[in-house]
Amino acid sequence: MNLEGAGRLLVILGVSIAVLGGLVWLAGKALPGLDRLPGTIRIQGSGFTCLFPILGSILLSVLLTLALNLIAKFLK
Repeated sequence: MNLEGAGRLLVILGVSIAVLGGLVWLAGKALPGLDRLPGTIRIQGSGFTCLFPILGSILLSVLLTLALNLIAKFLK
């Protein structure tokens, strides 16, 4: 792969990450109760909060798996 191809790949990856970040940000605004699902581990200290959304991650994984399988099935 030459430098032009590597640069194009990096730009595509960067734009994809930015779009994914925007979608996550919008989902947080549109669905404010996602951080209060059962199975979310919340650790709070003085000046910080750390969330581990275990159930949310599982649900997202299942939904993305179904969507990608449907897309792959239609593209065959």
